[in-house]
Amino acid sequence: MTAERTASTPRTDPGTLTGERAALEEWLDFHRATLAMKCEGLDDAQLRTASAPPSDLNLLGLVRHMAEVERGWFRRTLAGEDAGWIYCTEEDMDRDIHATEEDTWEEAYATWQDEIARALANAAERGLDDVGTGKHRSGQTYNLRWIYLHMIEEYARHNGHADLLRERIDGATGD
Repeated sequence: MTAERTASTPRTDPGTLTGERAALEEWLDFHRATLAMKCEGLDDAQLRTASAPPSDLNLLGLVRHMAEVERGWFRRTLAGEDAGWIYCTEEDMDRDIHATEEDTWEEAYATWQDEIARALANAAERGLDDVGTGKHRSGQTYNLRWIYLHMIEEYARHNGHADLLRERIDGATGD
């Protein structure tokens, strides 16, 4: 994957008559693909372009953030893995968003896709009512259904941010 993406990201509309699990998985996949689409065709500098002062929110940071979120919910909370932070540190819990000149699309995209693949594998082993074997940093446990719903909400919210960021960068708008 090069820093500038030109190939169209495949995105499939969720089915309208699917069962609960398929619907949750299809909507989550749809939102994952939407974030990737918002980043298409931009170089690293554009992907690091902040929204508007004082915010430093940027598309590269959103992708890095979602890698952290995928890891947190599907590896630490659901599977009980001892998976540390990817980008965040105790000194900067928003380090995922704080992209620097050294942070690249290639690394962020590969990391995000790896976390998605691990999320899919961890979820495939469980039913919707299965409670995760780990605890969220809140100290609570969650079932897979709740995690799916939260992840759909998380992506949908950040895809709204991505719409505004992309429009600011090059005027592109759309789904």
